[in-house]
Amino acid sequence: MSTLTTTRMSSKGQVVIPEEIRDRLGLQAGAQFVVVGDRDVVILKAISTPSMKEFDNLIAQARQQARKSGLKRSDVEAAVAKVRTRK
Repeated sequence: MSTLTTTRMSSKGQVVIPEEIRDRLGLQAGAQFVVVGDRDVVILKAISTPSMKEFDNLIAQARQQARKSGLKRSDVEAAVAKVRTRK
């Protein structure tokens, strides 16, 4: 169910998301968004922390892709060590 409403952008580029929409989507102060702009369209996509189940699924997918590409644990450990030594 979508709600059509209008809002304005402030001189600082701030846009108010109407209360009804904030309430329906459960948005709280400090919520983060991905912002996509194309021509006259601006899309805000709320970023949310995945649940532990979703996170476990993401890790499983990453491991599966790593196996398919021939990546080994030692490769990952070497890459992490290399990055950690940079300053």
